[in-house]
Amino acid sequence: MVRFSIGCVIHIIWSHRYKQYDKAKQKMTGSTAVKTVYCVQEVEAMDWMTCLQQAITYMEQHLLDELHPENIAEAVHVSPFYLQRGFQILTGCSLMEYVRNRRLYLAAMEAVDSNIKIIDLAYKYGYQTPESFTKAFYRFHGYTPNQMREHAERVAPFLPMHIRITIQGGYNMDYMVERLKSFQVIGVKRQFQYDRGYQDIPMFWKELMEQHCKNGHTLSVIKNFGQYGICMENEQKKDSFTYMIAGSYFGGDIPDGMEVVTIPELTWAKFTSIGPLPVSLQTVNTKIFSEWLPGNQEYEIAENMNLECYTLHKDTTAADYRSEVWIPVKKKAGAKL
Repeated sequence: MVRFSIGCVIHIIWSHRYKQYDKAKQKMTGSTAVKTVYCVQEVEAMDWMTCLQQAITYMEQHLLDELHPENIAEAVHVSPFYLQRGFQILTGCSLMEYVRNRRLYLAAMEAVDSNIKIIDLAYKYGYQTPESFTKAFYRFHGYTPNQMREHAERVAPFLPMHIRITIQGGYNMDYMVERLKSFQVIGVKRQFQYDRGYQDIPMFWKELMEQHCKNGHTLSVIKNFGQYGICMENEQKKDSFTYMIAGSYFGGDIPDGMEVVTIPELTWAKFTSIGPLPVSLQTVNTKIFSEWLPGNQEYEIAENMNLECYTLHKDTTAADYRSEVWIPVKKKAGAKL
């Protein structure tokens, strides 16, 4: 078991306000919202946070261009899967939500400050029709573009994010690193949006476990069904990810609607979660991206997946319920072996 000391604070700063964030998690100082996330950090080990700030800078420089998670990730040399997961966890919004809201804010400012036609605003800020632009504009600002010209004080601000790191004391995080041989799992896959995972995946679990409790025959080829929850890159659609509820597979007929996946031989960083689901596990997931990954000088992410491992036949609402998050890792270049 490795003990991991925390030594800094990340401040993700929004000028003015972002109305979609949980205000209970923000500190308001004048016109600036500051969300504070505690993380592990040595001053020189800032690769992950630098990557996120570079992603923000790239989006800001290309707001009027065609943007996708793939070209943003390519620009900062990281996989779309982990860039989107990390950005969503740390900021509370997805990459494309950030782009969309920044465009809608700039469009509002331009509508107020000029006589530009609505159709030209729509095309400039990436919308196919004036109707779709007006609908999105109204959802964000509460006014149509034409109405906004009469209510300039009602523009919903959404200014660029900035990440600032300062040194501060903290606490410890425990994890274990272990290399495992490849193994097979069998289960059911579903696609999720990055900004909806924490809300929708628990419902997927509830639906699937109720279904398979009623259809017990499908469990005959599955050992420990529900032991694993697996997040994987969606290779066809980079703005979403694949989540699989699974158990160990040792051969036999594959039930309709299920798939077999081979988990390759990898080195895993295993993080323990103690507490009721889903909150305890989601908290550990958040800490991995906000605390462990930013400051870890020894390991980096190796594959575009991570596993959740559950204790079966136990009360998942109990205060002592145990689960784990597994992250595939490899030694950083120059790290001690």
